[in-house]
Amino acid sequence: MEEFDGAPMLEVRVRALPAEGRANAALTKLVARWLDVPPSTVTIAQGGKSRLKHVMVEGDAGALAETLAVRLAALAE
Repeated sequence: MEEFDGAPMLEVRVRALPAEGRANAALTKLVARWLDVPPSTVTIAQGGKSRLKHVMVEGDAGALAETLAVRLAALAE
């Protein structure tokens, strides 16, 4: 976890080149796999052409929050 302008954020790196949306596709696939959700539920909400992106995940907010908390706790270990 890191902070940007006082807001928490995750730093994620993908190997795909940014050409033709490949990096965005790799990012959404990675986030979907990490949260164990279908890739179709993950979209780039903001920053599609920027290095800093906002990702939106559709689904049950409670279940997503619980999964996210577990994954973040594992990163902190």
